Amino acid sequence: MNKKMITIGMIVILLVCVGGFFYFTKDNEKKKEEEKIHFDYSEYPKVDASLATQPLATAFLKEFTGKEDVSEEELDYTNTHPGYVRLINDEVDLLLVTEPSEEELALAKEKGVELEVIPVVKEGFVFYVNSQNPVKSLTLEQVQKIYTGEITNWKEVGGEDASIRAFQRPVNSGSQTGMLSLVMKGLKMKEPIKEDIADLMSEIINLVSDYDNGIHSIGYSYYYYATTMFQNIDADVANGIHLLAINGVEPTNETIQNGSYPIQTAYYIVIRKDEPKDSKTRKLVDAMLSDRGQETAKGAGYVPVK
Repeated sequence: MNKKMITIGMIVILLVCVGGFFYFTKDNEKKKEEEKIHFDYSEYPKVDASLATQPLATAFLKEFTGKEDVSEEELDYTNTHPGYVRLINDEVDLLLVTEPSEEELALAKEKGVELEVIPVVKEGFVFYVNSQNPVKSLTLEQVQKIYTGEITNWKEVGGEDASIRAFQRPVNSGSQTGMLSLVMKGLKMKEPIKEDIADLMSEIINLVSDYDNGIHSIGYSYYYYATTMFQNIDADVANGIHLLAINGVEPTNETIQNGSYPIQTAYYIVIRKDEPKDSKTRKLVDAMLSDRGQETAKGAGYVPVK
């Protein structure tokens, strides 16, 4: 090895070391800046949230204000559709929620409001059946055909000879908006009878988990609610259902994180597009998307978006 090659090698090593030093320094400075993020509780933006994102909203509030003892009245959460109405009417500053429905977008347009929709955590849209149902997996096409009414018996998808009871959610609920946009994609859902519409996410899980009335039924929700959140609400009921694999892939934190689960979505930060660039609301958006914010989301049981 000649002196020229040795010199070049030393220069390369030096450049790598210098680059690593600056990267480490920059990363360290970023972490220090994120650690400084703090809101006075009295000045914290007014946040509303859907049912499945309320634990996330509360985790962010506690992390960025340091206030641990917060009452339900202080939080003042509503749900998906009323939250959108409040944001559009400028009654709250920020939503943590599922994507807006066509009706909510139409309402915003009618009021002259543009919405800014930003993914904050990853999520999967899931289907579940009673734990006694032998069907463990469906294709996306089979799900679509069940909900258009083309498939009506479990034996058509490898199950027992029994009629399928396909529960639905009301229009403008976060679950129904997700069902229409993520799964049906323009296909018309069959008209449900009144008894097969579940007003609440908890109600549909209760119905499907019930042995007498739900053993041949199917329902849908978001992964976080159907697992982490509902386990905390009622573990016995949660254990009465099992989540279906879709196209052979089971919904898990890992398959949602790596994108292999086929029905991918997210929970979103939604603000008004005219929100000033230097506002506390914009500062909170940045905080939620920071490494610190994403770690907070992960600690609350959600799948980070980055």
